[in-house]
Amino acid sequence: MMLIPCPWCGPRDESEFHYGGQAGVAYPDDPGALTDAEWARYLFFRDNPKGPFRERWSHTAGCRRWFSLVRDTVTNEIVA
Repeated sequence: MMLIPCPWCGPRDESEFHYGGQAGVAYPDDPGALTDAEWARYLFFRDNPKGPFRERWSHTAGCRRWFSLVRDTVTNEIVA
C-alpha cells in the first residue's frame, strides 16, 4: 500500500487516486502538422527512469483535483 499526499485532502490510500502519467509533457503547438511517427512519439513514448520521476495524479475518490508529485520508482517513496 502506498500513501499519496493530496495537497488538499492530506495523505490517502493509493486506491483513491488515478495515475495520470509523466508530468510536464507539453501538447504539440500544431498537432495537425506532425507526421504519424511524431504523433505516435508524443502519445506513447515516455521516460521510464529508475529513481525520482515527476508524475501527475488525480484524487478521483476525493477532491477530484490533479496535482504533480515526485516518486522514486525503485522504492515508491514520494520525495516531493
